[in-house]
Amino acid sequence: MRWLVWLWVLLVPVLAQSFEVVSGEARYRVREQLVQIGIAEAVGTTGAVKGLVVLQGGKASGEFVVDLRELKSDQARRDNYLRQNTLQTDRFPTATFRPKAVEGLPNPLPQGGKFPVRVVGDLTIRDVTEEVVWEGEAEFRGQEVRVVLKTEFPFEKFQLVQPRVPILLSVENRIRLEVDLRLRRK
Repeated sequence: MRWLVWLWVLLVPVLAQSFEVVSGEARYRVREQLVQIGIAEAVGTTGAVKGLVVLQGGKASGEFVVDLRELKSDQARRDNYLRQNTLQTDRFPTATFRPKAVEGLPNPLPQGGKFPVRVVGDLTIRDVTEEVVWEGEAEFRGQEVRVVLKTEFPFEKFQLVQPRVPILLSVENRIRLEVDLRLRRK
């Protein structure tokens, strides 16, 4: 009987746990300098986020998908420009993130508490896939987990062209992405 207890203790940490997106928001932030306005931050958001992650120890698998056609900022002209030119959402309507590792979570996963996390995985924007690192926090509340993460990179990492339009003097060569997700254990 004692061997059964030890087997259980050894196997519990390796059992995979699945989490599905219940709700969420994805955002981009880019600093821009506009004629007659000065420096401002362009922020676009969407709630069109879905996905599933499977955690097993520090390893992760699954996929998160953001519908880029649903990104909206405070400027319809900016949104149209990004959809038509920068992101080309008619050809590439989604961005996809496939996590590979999650650092900072206790094993086995808790029922409660906040933990700083680092998530490593492959992000695909348009037809370009690159590894990115997200940093943030995971808060466990029973069967749900709220995850808030951020990452940043230059436009050229994903072969994106910085916007150039007459009212825009410049755009900082740094895109910041943020996600705020509510996940539920499956």
